[in-house]
Amino acid sequence: MTSATVPITLALYRAATSIAQPFAGALVAHRAKRGKEDLARARERRGLATRARPHGRLVWLHGASVGETMSLLPIVGRLCERGLNVLVTSVTTTSGGLLARRLPPGALHQYAPFDTPLFVRRFLNYWQPDLALFAESELWPNAIIESRRRNIPLGLVNARMSERSLGRWRRLPRTIAALTGSFDVCLAQSEVDAERYRFLGAQVVRVAGNLKYDAPAPPADQMSLAALKGTTAGRPVLLAASTHPGEEMILAQTHRALAPRFPGLLTIIAPRHPERGAEIADVVAQAHLRPARRSQGAAPDNACDVYVADTMGELGLFYRLTPIVFVGKSLVPHGGQNPIEPAKLGAAILHGPHVHNFASVYQALDAAGGARQIENGGALGAAFAELIGNPKALREMTRAAAQAVDRLAGAVDRTMQAIELYLAQFGLEAR
Repeated sequence: MTSATVPITLALYRAATSIAQPFAGALVAHRAKRGKEDLARARERRGLATRARPHGRLVWLHGASVGETMSLLPIVGRLCERGLNVLVTSVTTTSGGLLARRLPPGALHQYAPFDTPLFVRRFLNYWQPDLALFAESELWPNAIIESRRRNIPLGLVNARMSERSLGRWRRLPRTIAALTGSFDVCLAQSEVDAERYRFLGAQVVRVAGNLKYDAPAPPADQMSLAALKGTTAGRPVLLAASTHPGEEMILAQTHRALAPRFPGLLTIIAPRHPERGAEIADVVAQAHLRPARRSQGAAPDNACDVYVADTMGELGLFYRLTPIVFVGKSLVPHGGQNPIEPAKLGAAILHGPHVHNFASVYQALDAAGGARQIENGGALGAAFAELIGNPKALREMTRAAAQAVDRLAGAVDRTMQAIELYLAQFGLEAR
C-alpha cells in the first residue's frame, strides 16, 4: 500500500495517531492504574524492545488478548519445531503473564506497540520480521501499512468477522478493502467468516476452521487442585467463568435463590479481569453473602458463600473442580466468551443469549446438547438445579460438549498447510 493508494480515511487515521503519539505515556499511566498495563515494560508499547532479537528468520504473530494468543500456541510450537524464531505480541497484561509461562523455547513475547506510525516503524525496524500473522480481526491500519511498505508477507489466521463488525465496515468500503486486501492470505474460521472477508475485499480466502478447538486445555497445578477439592468436598459448586460487570450481581442473586435448596452451596466467580476482585467482593457483600478472594490467600471454606477467583492463569484449575460452568459476558450484551476450554475439560456449559462473538461455537455446542442458553438469573438457577438433581443428564451433557469440540478440531493442520506454502514461497524454510 503506497501513499498514493491509501484511502483518505486511513490517511486521516495516520495523521491523528501521529498527533496522539506524545500522549502515549499518559495513556499507559492511566491504564496501569486499572491494571491494564505493565509499567516495567511500558517502553514496548512505544515500539522499544526489551529483549534482544535472535539471529535468523523470525515470524511475528499477534493476538490481542488471552483467547487469541492461546489459540496461536500450537502454531507457535510448530514454527519453533521448524527452527524458526517466533515473536508473539499481545496487548493485555493477562495474556502477557500467561505467555511468559506457556511459550515454548525459541519463542518470546513483547507487548504490541500502540498503532502509531512512529511506534510501528520503530518496532518493525528492530524486529525485522520475515512473516507476520495476525489473529482473528486484528486489523490495525498502521501495522498493516508499514508491514506492506517493507514487503513483509501478511497472513490473517483464525479470521473472524462478526455481523456487527461487518455492518460497521460496510460504511467504509474503500478503507476495509485496503486493509483486508493487504493480506497475502486470510484463513477464516468458518464459511460465513470467509464470505464476509471476501465481500470486504480480501483476495485469497480459505476456510481453515477455528484454532481454538485445537488449543490445549489450560493447565492446572495438581497440588492446588487437590487442596481445592478437599476444601469443597461435599458442597454443590457453580462456577461462573470470565464474568463481566453486571453479571456478578445476577450471580449473587442466583446464589441466594438456590441456597435454601442446596445447603453449603458454593458459587465461584472467576472474572475476565482479575483486577476487579475487590469490586466483585463488594457486590457479593452488598447481597448479604460472604465473599472470599483467592488473591488474598483465602480458601473457599465453609465461611465462604462466593469465592472470587481473582488470580491470573488459574481457570484450568477451576474448570476441573466442577462439571457445571456458566460462561460469562453473555448475560450482558457484550458478545460472550470462549466456551471451548471448559467443554474440553468435561463441563456442561450454561450461557446467556449474548454470544455473537462466538456464535458458531455456541451453535455447535447447543446443537450437540453440550451447552444450554439461559435468559436470566432465574433460568440459570433452574438449569443448575436440574443438572445437580439429574447426574445422568449432567454426564450426558458434559460428554456431548467434549465430543462436539473434538469433532471440530483440525484447524491447526489446515492452517499450517497454508502457512507452509508461504514459508516456502518467501524463503523461510528452517535453517
